[in-house]
Amino acid sequence: QVQLVESGGGLVQAGGSLRLSCAASGSIFNGYAMGWYRQAPGKQRELVACLTISGRTDYADSVKGRFTISRDNAKNTVYLQMNSLKPEDTAVYYCNLGYYRYSCSRESDYWGQGTQVTVSS
Repeated sequence: QVQLVESGGGLVQAGGSLRLSCAASGSIFNGYAMGWYRQAPGKQRELVACLTISGRTDYADSVKGRFTISRDNAKNTVYLQMNSLKPEDTAVYYCNLGYYRYSCSRESDYWGQGTQVTVSS
């Protein structure tokens, strides 16, 4: 069983930065890709960033060059560094333990509770 706990959200002005953390319990954390997702009010959840066990990263076009996903396997934690934030980045952000090792093309059932990010203009 894996439990994921996100933290680091908050209110920030446009142009600011936040770093989200997703701490995982369970020994299988290191064996799978990790993804950060977000869901804004009235919109579908979208994949923002993916990090595979080989270190390959993928980003949504809307966040490329601004967001960076990373992981610390020793701490069972994945991070999302968000820079140059925009009001349209406002959403609840979730981490997900991927179903596969080398892609985030399928989500597992393991989700965190979410952390709210609000970017004011």
